Amino acid sequence: MRVLSYNIRFGGVGRVDALAAVVSASAPDLVVLQEASRPDVVEKLAAATGMAEWGAVPGRSVAFMSREKVASHRWHKTPPSRRSFLEIVLPGTPFRVFDVHLSAVHSNWTERLRALEVRAVIDGIKKAQHGFHAVVGDFNTLAPGARLDIARLPPRLRAFVWLTGRKIRWRTVQLMLDATYADGFRTLHPGDPGYTFQAWNPHIRLDYLFLPQAGLARLHRCEVVGDGMDALKDASDHLPLVAEVDVG
Repeated sequence: MRVLSYNIRFGGVGRVDALAAVVSASAPDLVVLQEASRPDVVEKLAAATGMAEWGAVPGRSVAFMSREKVASHRWHKTPPSRRSFLEIVLPGTPFRVFDVHLSAVHSNWTERLRALEVRAVIDGIKKAQHGFHAVVGDFNTLAPGARLDIARLPPRLRAFVWLTGRKIRWRTVQLMLDATYADGFRTLHPGDPGYTFQAWNPHIRLDYLFLPQAGLARLHRCEVVGDGMDALKDASDHLPLVAEVDVG
């Protein structure tokens, strides 16, 4: 199964054609979206890309499109997190995909918030899943060992980093690793930075796919979609992540 994860920025309003070109080029079976708060846009995008089913809720960031009808889908709200994550169950297989969009802005304060959110996601998945699954989306954070070039941030965001402590203690991805998940992209590409943001000047990796370590051998591909398409820079500020997973 080919899964595409894509933050479509501000609901994707006015950019359906560009987004459709990017999605179609990867020929995914399932697309999980972030910042997809406009169901009307998701519906148009699904039609433009030949998807049989889609799901979105006004004001909620995470949504999906699928080439085949899914068995079920559900948004989970897990306090203390204010954000929902989306569970998608595929037909004919127990494989589940969980779509995640954590809080934005780089600072120690927001990293603490993301840590709370990802703990809630991990706890929620333990209750929802019954076997092999993937957790994918925009985590808005850095992996252990990665560096944030503060000078490349907009002035207002640079100030926020300084006010909350210049050295950000990145912990969110480490929480996923501690919960026995494997970072799919980093596993297959140990020497590639895998930058997904900003689309026109990539310099940071914010988008991830995690699999339980016990099922890592099922991951055959995990790549950033970043070459050969002019539509990428027009479609969103994120580059999408595409993965191929054996769900049999």
